[in-house]
Amino acid sequence: MQTLEALTQEARALAQGALPLSTAEAEVARQLQICNACRYCEGFCAVFPAMTRRLEFGKADVHYLANLCHNCGACLHACQYAPPHVFAVNVPQSMAQLRGQTYTDYAWPPALGALYQRNGLTLSLALAAGLTLFLLLALQFNGTLTAQGLGGNFYKIFPHNLLVGLFAPVFLFAALALGLGVRRFWREVTPATSGAALTPPATAEAAHDVLRLRYLEAGHGQGCNNEDDAFSLSRQRAHHLTFYGFMLCFAATSVATLYHYVLGWQAPYDLPSLPKILGVVGGLSLLLGTVGLFKLKWQRHPMHGDAAQKPMDYGFIALLFFTSLTGLALWLARDSAALPALLAAHLGVVMALFATLPYGKFAHGVFRTAALLRYAVEKRQPKTIGLSGE
Repeated sequence: MQTLEALTQEARALAQGALPLSTAEAEVARQLQICNACRYCEGFCAVFPAMTRRLEFGKADVHYLANLCHNCGACLHACQYAPPHVFAVNVPQSMAQLRGQTYTDYAWPPALGALYQRNGLTLSLALAAGLTLFLLLALQFNGTLTAQGLGGNFYKIFPHNLLVGLFAPVFLFAALALGLGVRRFWREVTPATSGAALTPPATAEAAHDVLRLRYLEAGHGQGCNNEDDAFSLSRQRAHHLTFYGFMLCFAATSVATLYHYVLGWQAPYDLPSLPKILGVVGGLSLLLGTVGLFKLKWQRHPMHGDAAQKPMDYGFIALLFFTSLTGLALWLARDSAALPALLAAHLGVVMALFATLPYGKFAHGVFRTAALLRYAVEKRQPKTIGLSGE
């Protein structure tokens, strides 16, 4: 068997000549060659079993494996070759840096890929503030900003058709951009992951892993390493609160749309109506989850993840937080004179959130889901490649 030094030299040679890899891709390939010789972390997450099926790591391979990584930190804290060792193996950090590149590489349209680097906290909040100001000026212009006796009816402030005209194009563009981006990713990694088609068992397993956030438990089930060597399930719980809070809020909007167009039931809806129950529970869950994520992101050890992506992370978390905060405030103040201003603030934040979805941290969930689907397919295929050449 080759020595670790020889494997490292081989990976560097491949990166310099045989494989047309970027710096981030070459670094992931180098580290995975070392990991493939060691295999101590094979039971930690999906990345390492998938890694053992490969002798070399091409562009599609490293893109696939980078998006399988959940950045739990377990392999870094277990690794005997982690910095300050000369091999400098830090899989979570190198994978995070490469994930950022994949978001840019697969962005649609490609010219907007650079927005991933610019979509930070300042830009997100500035966009939300700008849109809110625009809506406030519109209300002031038509005399609705200080209107009384609205009875909590948002459509007396902004007509229903106007809201549809404002939000439908933004939402449809975000869905189209994300869909085309992940479609390209899927097409490129499918040949590298056996090429086999999705099956119902593979789809069910991947859906289970996505909805449970299984790999934020790390291989031992005790959770991630965040700021130190201690295991914690706090990242998994904060992600659960955020994800399911967002989905409940989306469900509330979807049910209200069904009520309006199919059943002819006009808003406003109040407790105990289904849209309001879903919205309130989802808003509270989203509020708690984003506070937890912000705290964890702030405390995260600098060797975990990619520090250059923190502004993008903070921007996405902030928009989710203010979406839930303004939504709850809007419901609590539905009978007050502050209703028009709060509605403008809520709509401005929500529009900024959806406008930045295709070029922000939301994309990682979409790409990771695609990678987990391919992993569930690949693991069911015969293992034909290993270090011994079988």
